[in-house]
Amino acid sequence: MFGGRMQNHQTEEVIFGAFSLVFWTLTLIPLIKYVCIVLSADDNGEGGTFALYSLLCRHAKFSLLPNQQAADEELSSYKYGPSTHATASSPLKRFLEKHKRLRTALLIVVLFGASMVIGDGVLTPAISVLSAVSGLQEANSKLTKGELVLLACVILVGLFALQHCGTHKVAFMFAPIVIIWLVSILSIGLYNIVHWNPKIVHALSPHYIIKFFSHTGKEGWISLGGVLLSITGTEAMFADLGHFTALSIRLAFALVIYPCLVVQYMGQAAFLSKNPNSIPNSFYESIPDKIFWPLCVIATLAAIVGSQAVITATFSIVKQCHALGCFPRVKVVHTSKNIYGQIYIPEINWILMILTLAITVGFQDTTLIGNAYGFGRRVSFWVCFSFYSLGSLRVYTCQQPS
Repeated sequence: MFGGRMQNHQTEEVIFGAFSLVFWTLTLIPLIKYVCIVLSADDNGEGGTFALYSLLCRHAKFSLLPNQQAADEELSSYKYGPSTHATASSPLKRFLEKHKRLRTALLIVVLFGASMVIGDGVLTPAISVLSAVSGLQEANSKLTKGELVLLACVILVGLFALQHCGTHKVAFMFAPIVIIWLVSILSIGLYNIVHWNPKIVHALSPHYIIKFFSHTGKEGWISLGGVLLSITGTEAMFADLGHFTALSIRLAFALVIYPCLVVQYMGQAAFLSKNPNSIPNSFYESIPDKIFWPLCVIATLAAIVGSQAVITATFSIVKQCHALGCFPRVKVVHTSKNIYGQIYIPEINWILMILTLAITVGFQDTTLIGNAYGFGRRVSFWVCFSFYSLGSLRVYTCQQPS
């Protein structure tokens, strides 16, 4: 966020405004929109764009697909007599059911949104691991970009090779890494706030966002794509509902992840307000020298964990596409005896690995990959919001007395 075009505006107010943008983006999209609202819209315990579409089609005749799935509560309830389903019909529902072209457009939109999430499974591992290993260049300037890319590729191959173990086994190994990582970034964030600029707390006010755009103008609007990098994995958090429960995701994000991220970004902004020349690589330069190497290792391991979540989300999306007849037949391996949603798809795993390696070797630059990632995130968020809104309107209408 603090790189790219932001280097042309190295004032304290602009940096405060950039942090304010990141803070409110983290608050409004992952915390309020997804954790508080969207996670409640699961389809038989699974999340993602296709889950919203399937949920919507179950309550209205929108689907053009022949294999619509029944809800769990319908399969487990045996009642005599007439159906108790609401028969109320909204004007919007009747309008969409009447026009086949609109329903076709609806299906195309959901397929496009799902494609963006699958693309996320390629871009996120590439940008996460590449940005993590780039910190090594701060400590050893002799390392070339080619050597860093080679190291990133080795890590990525190892990551995809572990996928057959299943989420529960991999999560057992990764859980301590996540805890250490979150404690580390929280501690560094607090240190930078106290040491460099405690006034950064004032930037929590959205007033600084107005100042940001008044100072940066057109370049400020262009740099907004970088803000979306702060919410990497948000759509995957929803798609991972089949691997984790909604309650566990809500508690983990709201009580642990969200506060740690806010404090870390606040610490970076405090550091940059006094060291504007460090904007290109602010995270690693804000780390005290004594703990640089341990944190560099932890950052690389944390990037692997973050990539793992996106890869498993991609498996879930592909499984949903296959269940609705929108994807070729693939082998789906259930890796857990207790949790139905924990799956592994060998063909997709190796295809993702090849594409991720191609992106890493081809671009070799996190900024260029980030531009593609920002576009995919905007599309995914828009599709998710649209289908959740349609579903909410339909459910609300069904609950009205006839």
